[in-house]
Amino acid sequence: MIADLRAAFNASFSPEKYTEFLQKLDARCGTKVEFRVAETPVFLPRRLMEEIAKAGAQLAERLMDWPEYLVAARNSIPGGYLVAGETAHPHFLTADFAFVQGENGELLPRLVEIQAFPSVFAYQVALNKTYAEVFDLGASPGMYLSGLTEEGFWKLFRETVLGKHAPKHVILTEVDPYHQKTLPDFLLTQEKLGIPLVEISSLVAIGNKLHYRNTMGELIPVHRIYNRAIADEMIARKVELPFKLSDSWDVEWAGHPNWYFLISKYAVPWLAQDEAGLGEARTVVPPAVFLEDFLEGRGLERLRAAGVELAEGPDAVYEQLLLKPLFSFAGKGIQFGPSRAELLAIPEGERGNFLLQQRMHFVPTIETPHGMTQAEIRILYVWPDGGKLTAALSLVRLGRGKMMGVDHNRNQEWVGASGAFWP
Repeated sequence: MIADLRAAFNASFSPEKYTEFLQKLDARCGTKVEFRVAETPVFLPRRLMEEIAKAGAQLAERLMDWPEYLVAARNSIPGGYLVAGETAHPHFLTADFAFVQGENGELLPRLVEIQAFPSVFAYQVALNKTYAEVFDLGASPGMYLSGLTEEGFWKLFRETVLGKHAPKHVILTEVDPYHQKTLPDFLLTQEKLGIPLVEISSLVAIGNKLHYRNTMGELIPVHRIYNRAIADEMIARKVELPFKLSDSWDVEWAGHPNWYFLISKYAVPWLAQDEAGLGEARTVVPPAVFLEDFLEGRGLERLRAAGVELAEGPDAVYEQLLLKPLFSFAGKGIQFGPSRAELLAIPEGERGNFLLQQRMHFVPTIETPHGMTQAEIRILYVWPDGGKLTAALSLVRLGRGKMMGVDHNRNQEWVGASGAFWP
């Protein structure tokens, strides 16, 4: 959205450069990147990035200081996934924002979702560095937030993941990690921090300690887990762990699993209430309610009071709403414009797992050879033990369809995973 930088990039772009870019990115990652990577980064004012980073932090801090919310969110955790040893705060947080048009034509950021779970930190650094090198973006274009440098970022990230432990005793866990699309991030993290990449279901429990087997087949005690295993994927795949998550284990978590549920889409209807008391940050939260409240009438009236236009009657179709599952990842299960009949068809026992949110019409802001394109900005935060919540860097997803995830834009060009820079 910085016009002169966009024009200069588009004028100098060539398919040959893009091919070189992809080849260098794969080489840097040590594996092929299997999801679509956009031909271009985006160029955003640093002030704007700092504003949305501040808003995301304010939302998270409000949730953590809201006892009633935390009790309700903890009660929503599926059986068997309430993990012992919960940390005082999440170690990682992501907040996704897109831009809508205000009444006077101005661009306004709106929260898409917030999640206390790690993202592709190491991969994003590699992606940004490759953009900068291949497309000649200058010696050190702005990409880190909170005044961080590359050295400062890695120091903070290392401290957050490792805590006070030697890398040998800290593991990155995932479900079937070598077949995940995020494998490039796992390999880069492993290389940068020196920690093993471990299939979570291969951990060995002895007494109250967990162990993994190294390349020599030796059992090594685990002191800290950098957790990348998503609970809803384990539920969907019916993964059976050789230990109970709910038992008390002598291990630390970098990214305790409970926070995946405690700060999540579940938070959006709470943040949308007047009672949230968010101050300036309130403006970034779209109107949202839980499905149960909507069908009982209270939520429907709250959405109307917030200015959302809703049809009436048993045959109503709610074109201005999105139906979202509370605990899904990468946009799975989202439905645009659900009908009342479709909402009522959801079994009563499952309705507590859904929310309804005002559909936001994202403004296309990125000029490309294939037309104006939308950008969704994710702010990546880290929070080390004994430290503070810090916005570290961002990632971007470009798209021209209803959905912004890289899986939803695979048959187009100048869309997909991207990065943000400023002068």
